[in-house]
Parts: sequence; structure tokens; C-alpha cells
Amino acid sequence: MIRPSVDSPTALLNREESWLNFNWRVLEEAQDPLNPLLERVKFLAISASNLDEFFEVRVGGLLQQLEDGYNATTPDGLTMVEERELLNRLTHEFVEEQYSCWNEQLRPKLAEQGIRVPTIDQLDDDTLVYVDEYCERELDPLLTPVTVDPSHPFPRVINKALCVALLLRRRRRSSLTYTGVVTVPRALPRLVRLPSQGTIDFIFLADLVTYHAARMYHGYDIVSSAAFRVTRNSNLYLQEEESRNLLESVRAELHNRRKGDAVRMEIESNADPEIIERLRTVFELDRWQVFPVNGPVNLSRLFNVYEQADRPGLKFRPFAPRELRLTAKSKDLFEELRRHDILLHHPFDSYDAVVSFIQSAAEDDRVLSIKQTLYRTSEHSLIVPSLMSAAAHKEVTAVVELKARFDEDSNIRWARDLEDSGVQVFHGLVGLKTHCKLSLLVRRDPDGVVRRYAHLGTGNYNATTARIYSDLSLLTADLEITRAVHDVFSFLTAYAEHPNYGPLLVAPLDLAEKCIGLIEREAQHAWQGRLCIARRRRAWRSIFWFAGFVRCVPEFVDSVIAFACGASWDVFWSTAGSIISRMAATLKSTWVARTGCRATCTSA
Repeated sequence: MIRPSVDSPTALLNREESWLNFNWRVLEEAQDPLNPLLERVKFLAISASNLDEFFEVRVGGLLQQLEDGYNATTPDGLTMVEERELLNRLTHEFVEEQYSCWNEQLRPKLAEQGIRVPTIDQLDDDTLVYVDEYCERELDPLLTPVTVDPSHPFPRVINKALCVALLLRRRRRSSLTYTGVVTVPRALPRLVRLPSQGTIDFIFLADLVTYHAARMYHGYDIVSSAAFRVTRNSNLYLQEEESRNLLESVRAELHNRRKGDAVRMEIESNADPEIIERLRTVFELDRWQVFPVNGPVNLSRLFNVYEQADRPGLKFRPFAPRELRLTAKSKDLFEELRRHDILLHHPFDSYDAVVSFIQSAAEDDRVLSIKQTLYRTSEHSLIVPSLMSAAAHKEVTAVVELKARFDEDSNIRWARDLEDSGVQVFHGLVGLKTHCKLSLLVRRDPDGVVRRYAHLGTGNYNATTARIYSDLSLLTADLEITRAVHDVFSFLTAYAEHPNYGPLLVAPLDLAEKCIGLIEREAQHAWQGRLCIARRRRAWRSIFWFAGFVRCVPEFVDSVIAFACGASWDVFWSTAGSIISRMAATLKSTWVARTGCRATCTSA
């Protein structure tokens, strides 16, 4: 049997293509007739929101590197220019499929269920009267029409702002055309509910702006108009080692995100070619970066249809998670944890137990100190106010990750509020992101013994997303685990490295090494005759899962598994070590090339 080689680029999938394939699976949920109709609309909106972030981060980073003169070869063998052409084809195909799903599947099905999204020319006279009143009362005071000329430059269009472009002609100078631009105000809902009898009717706000434009441009004839939206590069470019204050550096860089280089423009497919060309020139876009769309420019706003349509029969049935119940022998959660650990599987187990763990610590006079990491938390978090109130009478430390993508602004606000209340706030580690989800309490129990209690989770301290995402929470008073959590906090606040964090695995310190060690342990079990072929296959599937974002093509995975499961154990292990080492080096070099950071996370 020929041993498969991991050194061949053909064994690897392209990183960006792999991500787009994931988003295809989200879109497939929107196309699945077995899902409730409004849930399908929600999945379509999620796929659009995901694609926004893909352009803001992945495409934006790629184009920035190309602009800086880089054209390195990606791990799968493509040059960065070739990768750009690949994304050109794949993203356009994806957007076409999104709008096909909306126009041919979801919109007609919604109409059948009495949920309609008409255009202006489909409204009756009574509804038009309501629209006129709405525009006069709600819309007109917020609009600022701009006509571009030498004294009125093209307005600054911030990231993902919905706008309407117009081709204008002065009635007294009919030979010249001008560009008009109106930004659709973010203060108003992107879908406006219309009065109706027996149906639920919405209209897109951009349609109302276009309809109302004639009243704003007196003295002009509107030759053509089209809604458009620009997506900008939203990567934060920080020189952390040179920064004297990371919080201020992140805050300053956030202002640049709103006005980063344009990476994509979505525009209505019936837009006049002259409008498209003028906008493309203004935003300095190549032709492939223009996405003509047959429908609403911002599909992610279809969330509004899901939220405002009171049709429970068209949604998944509400799910009530299981609440944590203490045994009869325990007076409180701490006494329960002294008896045994508690493992929760969210969203099936309620996240209230985790919130209660932190809240009770804040209120319990026996708790001496609290240490907490925060990566993403909800806007109305109960955890942060608990930490703030606890700081008045006990030691409270918080590690707030300021570089949590698209949550930087809210985390800066939380960090400042925590500091103002007396919490010791740290901002993670230079060059790394603090992804670990840890909470550590020190408590003097009724027996006089000082003990540590900890929460370790795979998900964020966010009670809202915990009702949706699948994650694990471990509540424990185990001596070894709580000691290791204490050591991790020492590393986060003081760079105090310890030789061993067992039983935890901590990246980038020992996670890869320990995982390889666990694989080697299984190989030793095999030498002793304790590993069957089925376990070999599962072990190899785990190896490729561990490889991370640079996925191996399925055929290569199957060939390696077939080879390794039929090989001797020394060949089995040498092949595993070769693949793990190559994958680790590939992931590290890819991340450093794309971000300049030394590692992706610190996790426990």
C-alpha cells in the first residue's frame, strides 16, 4: 500500500472556500422545505450576515495583502491572486443562489401564508396615503439629500450603510446629469410594517426613500435610481507591541473600521449602468467587486420579518431548557459542588445556573475574591453588573478581551464601567486573543476552610446566545482543576508561566503538545492490543478535526485512514506525527501571514 503524502497541496482544501462551503450549508437550511417557513427566512438572513463578515474580514484581509504587494502561495497551492479569482466566482454564485431562494421560494411561500412584501407600485390608494404620511412624519426629518458637484463632494458612506443613488438632470440644464445620494437612516427599521386587513405586510425602507426622493430634489428630473450598500475592510491593524495603551489603540482603530477600504458593493440589478460606473469609480472597486442583486440590497434585514411576524405556527416550537436542581442534602450551590462536579450541556441545560453561580458569589459575604474572563457578553448582561457590585466589598479581577471581533466597542464600554466600579481590569495578552471562558471564586466555607470554585465553559458568558448555541459548562470545586484555573489567571494578568497546567490544556503553551501526547497514548494502547480498527478510524478522524481550518479533502482523509488502519503501529504513529506537525506549521504560518499575530487564542 502506498503511503499518502500530506506534503501535496492537493491534499488540502482552500481555507476561504471551506468557509464558503460552511455558509452554503446555512443557505441549504433556508432552502429546506422541512424547516418552518419563517425559520427558513431567518436562515437566509443569517447566511447574508455571515457573508458580510466574510467580506469585511477574509476578503478585506486578502485584498489588503495584495495591495501591499504580497502574492504568497496558500497552503493548498493557490497564489493569492488565484485565490482572489476563486472567491470572485464562488461569492457571485452564492449571492445568485441567495436571491433565487428569496424570489423563487421564500417570498411566494410567505405570500401564500399572508405575509407579503410588496413594492410601491403594488400598493393600493389607502396604503399610499399611509406611506405619504409616514414619509412626512418619520422619514423626511432624518434624510439629507446630496447632489454631487465641485462644492458638494461625494458623501462619506460608512460601512454597510444602505444608500440610494440617483441620476439627476436639472430641468433648466437638461444636457448635464448629476449624481444624487441619500443615506437611509439607521434609526428606522429596514422593513416598515404597513396597515392591512388579514395579512402581514411590509415594505423595504429603501423603496420608501426612492419613492420620496422626488419631493427632496426640487428642480431636478430623476432619470434613474438604485439602492446600494458598500462593505468595507473591517480588520483592525494594531501594533500591540508599540502601543502604550491597548484600550485606546483599539478605540482609535474602531473609527477607521467604519471608513476602511471598500471591498464590495451591492446594488439593485436594474440600476442604470452609468450609476454603477460612477459609484464603482468613487469607491475604487474592480468590476468583480460589484454585486448586482435581484431584490433587497441587504438580505440580513429579513430578520425583521421573522421578528415582527406573529405566526408561531411558522416557527420552531419554543424550547424550555432544564433548570439545575440541587439535591435535597445541599443548602446552596457551593455545598453541592463540594460533593460533586456539575456538567451542563447548553442549550438543553439552562444557562441560569452559570449566571446564578456568579451572582451568588457577588452577594455571598463568604466569597473573598472573584476572577472572571469576558470575551463576548450580552448587552443586558447580569454578569457584569454583578462583578461591579461585588467590587465594593471584595477583590474582583476581570480579563476583558478588547479584540473580540465586532464586539470591541461594547467590550471597551464594559471595561471602563468595570474599572470605574473598582474592578481590576486587564486586557489580555499582547499578540494573543484571550478566548478561554473561566470564572474563579475563593470562598471561606462554613467549616472555616478556604476553597476555590470554578466555572469552565466552551461558550461565551452570554445568556442570550446560550439559548441557541451548543456548549458545555463545568462547575467544580476540584482541587487540581481550580488550581490550574488560578495558574491560567496568573498567566493572563502577569505572564507568569507555569511548567504544567494539568489537567487543563492551554494554548498556545501546551495544547498541541498534549493533544499529540494523547494520540501517542492511544498508539501505546494499540501496542497492548487495546485499540481495534474502529477506534483507529475514530482516532484518525480526530486528527483531521484537530487540524483546524485548513481542511483536508475527503479523498485524502479516506486514503490516509485506509492506509493507517492497515499499517503497522510504528507506521501508524509516524504518519500521525507527520500530519499533526505539518498541519500545526501550516496553521501558524497562515495565521501570522494574515494577521501578524503569533497565535490565534489563549484557551483552556
